[in-house]
Amino acid sequence: MIAFQSVSKQYTHEAYALRDVTLDIAKGELVYLAGPSGAGKSTLMKMVAAVERPSSGKVLVNGQDIGRINKAGIPFLRRNLGLIFQHQRLLNDRHILANVMLPLLVTGAPRGQAEGRARAALDKVGLLDRAKAMPLELSGGEQQRVAVARAIVNRPQIILADEPTANLDRVAAERVIDALHAFHLAGVTCVISTHDEQVLDAAGRVIRLEHGQVVEGAA
Repeated sequence: MIAFQSVSKQYTHEAYALRDVTLDIAKGELVYLAGPSGAGKSTLMKMVAAVERPSSGKVLVNGQDIGRINKAGIPFLRRNLGLIFQHQRLLNDRHILANVMLPLLVTGAPRGQAEGRARAALDKVGLLDRAKAMPLELSGGEQQRVAVARAIVNRPQIILADEPTANLDRVAAERVIDALHAFHLAGVTCVISTHDEQVLDAAGRVIRLEHGQVVEGAA
């Protein structure tokens, strides 16, 4: 599903975000990216989403070469991706049901269908009863679970979660991780970056990065 073939990302002559990274992630796999801040975890995820392009090497996502996708093709790639970031970027001027509906509405889904699927997504993360709440009425953990619902409402093949438990208390963090694991059990490929060693305790496969290089778990 995801393959990096000798991938490097160089910003300046001296600064590498990734250096000669080779790894494979199979369809339906759950993988954690671990490492300190600056290790390259976020850059790796941005390459999967075609936010960043490799300086050298190849990134393949579901058989597509990210380096060869033109701008018109990026939205089609991202329809198969669920993106979850540390900062939720929820729209504070509309309730959470509307936030979760938005990815469907922008792709032309009928409003009734979008609402039905958004309600189902909120139910999966345990927040259907808060559907009409505004984002600022929710705790940080609840907002992150809304972000999970919004990421999966398009029924993506791949979920990319970049530090989804950062700044959450232990109970809230566990609920977010439990929600992601539930989607993995339904067959979704999940890639989760974290520096939280407690989250990694229950991980099956961990890819560790240091200074832009994979030091463990590439295969």
